[in-house]
Amino acid sequence: MRVRTRKAALTEGVTAGVFFGTAAIFIRFLDGLDVFSIAFWRLIIACAALALITLTLKKTFQLSLIKENFKALLLLGVFLGLHFIFFISAVKDTTILNATVLVNTTPIFSMFISSLFFKLKPSRLAVFGIITSFVGMCVIGWVEAMVINADTSVESFSSSLKGDIEAVLAALVEALYLNYGRKLRGQMNIQSLMLPIYVSAALIVGVLTFPLTYKTLTFPKETKTILSLLGLGLLPTALAHTLYFSSLSNLKSFETATMALLEPLGATVLGILIFTEIPAPLFAFGAALILLGIFFVLKEKDETNKKE
Repeated sequence: MRVRTRKAALTEGVTAGVFFGTAAIFIRFLDGLDVFSIAFWRLIIACAALALITLTLKKTFQLSLIKENFKALLLLGVFLGLHFIFFISAVKDTTILNATVLVNTTPIFSMFISSLFFKLKPSRLAVFGIITSFVGMCVIGWVEAMVINADTSVESFSSSLKGDIEAVLAALVEALYLNYGRKLRGQMNIQSLMLPIYVSAALIVGVLTFPLTYKTLTFPKETKTILSLLGLGLLPTALAHTLYFSSLSNLKSFETATMALLEPLGATVLGILIFTEIPAPLFAFGAALILLGIFFVLKEKDETNKKE
């Protein structure tokens, strides 16, 4: 029984990692929509899908725990909503590889947050991982700087650099989201946890839309846009994000987080096939350093879990 449960969790983690890679692709097809509209409708579709699954499969919905943890769930929704806003902005402003690699620096920030608030001293391996990832970020920044010399377009360079910063901010917010939500994940079943988070995240995005964009949220009418939104709301959101959290209950954090590292690889392959975005060799080297550094940090977290 234990082996079967582990296999199921591994399947959930791998599936989540693969479908995370589709997010950037769907966002690229939504070039006619602004960032807030994409984030809002993505969350609304995910809410509807998860609610439908919960009702159809007659899953237990823990209303008492939701009421008890209402403020915590609302804050998690704020973090998730901001994460989506930053990540979608990054995909629009920089390349798919930049956005998906930099957003996966989340474990680096997560370790800093754990050390600061929970007094967990990082090991030498973790410190080495942080340095390795930082060097990788510097390589990416240098490659971006070379773009201005080759392209002589200040606007193009500024947009790409802005996207890189947005991707890092998305990673930081996600780290806050994961650290704050860790306790709740052990107290509530996945549907009772994720549905309120998706709803509150959608509300936060909706509230921020008009003050920041002076636009109202209207559902698009174009078939291509609707299909892309459905894909974004169902695959990397309702399916991947939910499976990712579900796998955490049966896998070590190192194993689950490693599954998520499939995102930049899958997204880059899809980006090459669909948009012919061929990354520069030196940028690929920087990306490899970032992923290697993340691996070292996750390895350290895994060793910590074993000691506990």
